[in-house]
Amino acid sequence: MDLMKIGVELLQKQLSGSTGSGESNSSAGIVSALSSLLGDGKGGLDLGAILGKMQGGDLAGMASSWMGSGSNDSIGGDQLRELFGNDKISQFAAQLGLDEGSALSGLSDMLPNMMDQGSPDGSLLDSLGGLGGLASVAKKFLG
Repeated sequence: MDLMKIGVELLQKQLSGSTGSGESNSSAGIVSALSSLLGDGKGGLDLGAILGKMQGGDLAGMASSWMGSGSNDSIGGDQLRELFGNDKISQFAAQLGLDEGSALSGLSDMLPNMMDQGSPDGSLLDSLGGLGGLASVAKKFLG
């Protein structure tokens, strides 16, 4: 499963009515922006790292909803800023030629759906060892 392709398609759909520049909203522009925000440093997406950052507090339950087969909890702009940091959100928006509000709106719709599609029936969460495994991933990033 190509998570980058899923992310690009979902984000293009979200941004279709935005005021971003055409070049920035091309597939290549979105790949570049997503790689900067969600990337593994090798041109792919690192969902494990994102899940690791979400461990703890309200974001852990949200991540679990995205990985399971039920409905996805929504994520707000403030939670996205907490997850990625203001600088990365600003950079992401600039790469796409968007204001931050439009970028956050696109991300808030795209991220849960991408994570959900990337983990049919919780397979990504299972591969990390369930919620307990998320704690181990988080320790790697936070400790």
